[in-house]
Amino acid sequence: MIPPAMEGPDAVMERELQMAESMILNSGDLVVYPTHGVGKVLGVEKQIIGGQALHLYVISFPRDRMTLRVPVEKAPNSGLRPVSTKKVMESAIGTLKGRARVKRAMWSRRAQEYEAKINSGDPISIAEVVRDLHRKVDQPDQSFSERQIYEAALERLASEFAAVEKIDHEKAHQKLESLLMAA
Repeated sequence: MIPPAMEGPDAVMERELQMAESMILNSGDLVVYPTHGVGKVLGVEKQIIGGQALHLYVISFPRDRMTLRVPVEKAPNSGLRPVSTKKVMESAIGTLKGRARVKRAMWSRRAQEYEAKINSGDPISIAEVVRDLHRKVDQPDQSFSERQIYEAALERLASEFAAVEKIDHEKAHQKLESLLMAA
C-alpha cells in the first residue's frame, strides 16, 4: 500500500470519492458538522466553482440561521457525520456522570484543549468538557472565558442529545443540567 503522502493526485481523488460514496446523505438527514453542531441536509446541488463541477451537500443550521455547502467528496474528511447513535450518546451521558478531571496546566493551555475537544464534534469529548467545567452551587464562580467554553460545549451536546432522543432542545438542555447537578 502506498502511503497517502506519496499517492498521486488521481489516487487521492479516487480514495476521497470512495470515502464519500460510503457516506451517502439524503435530504432531511440530521448530521453533525464539528465546528457548527447539528444541522439538516436540505439536499445535494451541483455548482461550477473554478471551472470544475462540484456536488455539494447543502446543510441548514437553523439555530445559527446558517446554510453550509460541503463538497460531497470532502465530506468525510471535513468531519461531517450522521448524528450519533443512542449507544454513543449513552456513553457521553455516562461521561457527564463521572468525576471532573481538571489538569493543573495554565488556563490558556486548558482552554485550547477544551476548544479542540468541542470542535472535534465527538460527543464524548464534548461531554468531558461539560463535566470538567461544570460548577455546582457550592463551588466558586467561573471566569468569563470558562463560562463561555462551558456554555458552548453544553449547547453543542444538548443539540445532538435532542436530535438523538427526538426531543426539543430546551428539554435536552434541562435533562443535561439535571444530570450534572445529580452527579
